[in-house]
Order: sequence, then C-alpha cells, then structure tokens
Amino acid sequence: MENNDKIHIPDLITREGRIYSQYIPPKKKFPYINIILFIITVITTTLAGAGLEGVSLLEFIRHPVNSVIKGLPFSLTLLGILLTHEMGHFFTARKYRVDASLPYFIPAPFGVGTFGAIIKMESPLNSRKALIDIGAAGPIAGFLVATVAIFYGIKTSTIISIQEIPEYGIRFQDPLIVKILQYFIIGLIPQGYEMMLNSIGFAGWLGMLVTSLNLLPVGQLDGGHISYALFGRFAIWISRLTFIVLIFLGIFYWQGWLLWGLLSYFVIGLRHPPLRNDADINLDTRHKIVAYICIMIFILTFMPSPVTEIRK
Repeated sequence: MENNDKIHIPDLITREGRIYSQYIPPKKKFPYINIILFIITVITTTLAGAGLEGVSLLEFIRHPVNSVIKGLPFSLTLLGILLTHEMGHFFTARKYRVDASLPYFIPAPFGVGTFGAIIKMESPLNSRKALIDIGAAGPIAGFLVATVAIFYGIKTSTIISIQEIPEYGIRFQDPLIVKILQYFIIGLIPQGYEMMLNSIGFAGWLGMLVTSLNLLPVGQLDGGHISYALFGRFAIWISRLTFIVLIFLGIFYWQGWLLWGLLSYFVIGLRHPPLRNDADINLDTRHKIVAYICIMIFILTFMPSPVTEIRK
C-alpha cells in the first residue's frame, strides 16, 4: 500500500450529533515545501511593500536593511491576513477530524508579491454542518484581521487633493466596509479630496478583496461550500448564475472578473462534489447564522470594480 492511501473505517457519530470521518492518515512528513514557499512569499511581499513606499530596486540593493524595514509592514499585514484565513480552515477541519494540509503560500515576482494561499483537504467532508463551519472559518477570521488593518490604515491615512493624483494611473475602489469605517473614524471627506491609505491599510484592502473572492458561491470556493450546505444540489444553479454575473461584470466593469469567470468554469469547477452523508440536510440555528454572517461579509467586501483607470 502506497503512502498516499488511507484506510477508511466507519464514521463516528458523537452524542452531539456530529459526524467525524475516522481513517488512518498517511504518516505526516515535515512540511519543507510549505516553509520554503512561505519564506519566498515573505521576500516577494516585502519587496512589493518596499515598492509601495517608493523604494526602487537599485535603492533596495544599496540600502537593504532600511528597505526591508519599509517593506515589512505591508508584508506582515498581508501574510497575517492570509495565514489567519487559512489557519481558520485548518483548525476547524481538525475539529471535524478532516485531514487538511498546512497552508501553501503562492509567491509572485510582481504585483503585491503573492497569489494568495491554499490548504488541501485530503479526506471527504461528511455533513453540511462541517461544510459550513470549515468553509466559513477562513473568511470570518481573515475578515476580522483585515478589518483591524483597515481601521489602522484609515486612522493613519492621508487626505489629498484630487489635483495631486497623477494624470494617468489606477484608483482602488473602496468596499462598503471601508466606507462605513471611514465615516465613523474620520467622517465625510470634502468634495475634491480623497483618502490615501498607507501600506498597512492597503494590505487590509487586499484582504477584503481576497475575502470577497473566496466567498463567491462557486464550486469548491468557501462561498461554494456554504451555498451547497444551504441549498444542496440546487447550489449548482447559483454557481451558474454567478458565472454569468462574473462575465457580465468583466465586460462592463473590471476585466479581472473575466479571468475569475474562466477560472471558475475551467479550473475550480461550477459543481460542488456531493458529501458522504448528503442526506444530512438539517441545519440548526447556529449554522444558519454562521452562513448568514458570511453572506453579510460578502456584501461588505464585494467591489464590482475594484480597480479603475484614472483619466483626467
């Protein structure tokens, strides 16, 4: 028998009604790949953070210590949000005795320095309650950390005149949660002015974007897990409708949605795989509330056009 094989034995039903998957997992290996990818991602996001602070590559080479100090706030904030999100999944999966890997961070040599992070669940889920808890744990945890980063970013933000903005460039649109926090922290911004977030606040903004992308009700995304737990096999129609909406948004608002629509269809897949105990359709009040909280978080973080071009 190869190391990747698992020996499945009957499920365990506790007195609380939870269904756990009992199996003998393969022997765990030291997570070399996870650690190496994380270290590389720290480097790439630190470089990106230094770039946000105006540090050129030549200056980084000449003054590496000062450049790293400038880049770390962005790097640590963004990686903290991503790590909290993935560990929310990881620990909740362990609670339900689902075999889950440690996070795999995906470094990027450009942009913000990373494509995000993922974990692999290597044993099947057994109930819709587990599906909601595991699917919701990541977005809720990441959203809370991103909110703290946004709060700090707004408190320490700079208000600039629109005239100071370059004639050509890009503008990052604010999700509803940022507008709400901005109103309560600094009030209304006068016409002709805009709020400029620092690198920590921008990392929080990216965390909100990542949260909304994960909560799209498609396939095996976090939102797809929650949608399937709530609606069962009917969730495929919600997934198909979401795909159509993404294509529409990609054509008329932000081209990035076209990419996400194609990824949803060809890579992630629109259909959620069935559960081992698919007949378990009864959700208690707590799990319904958790699902509704995630829907609210999606509304607060979703942006039809996250990035727009500046044309004066």
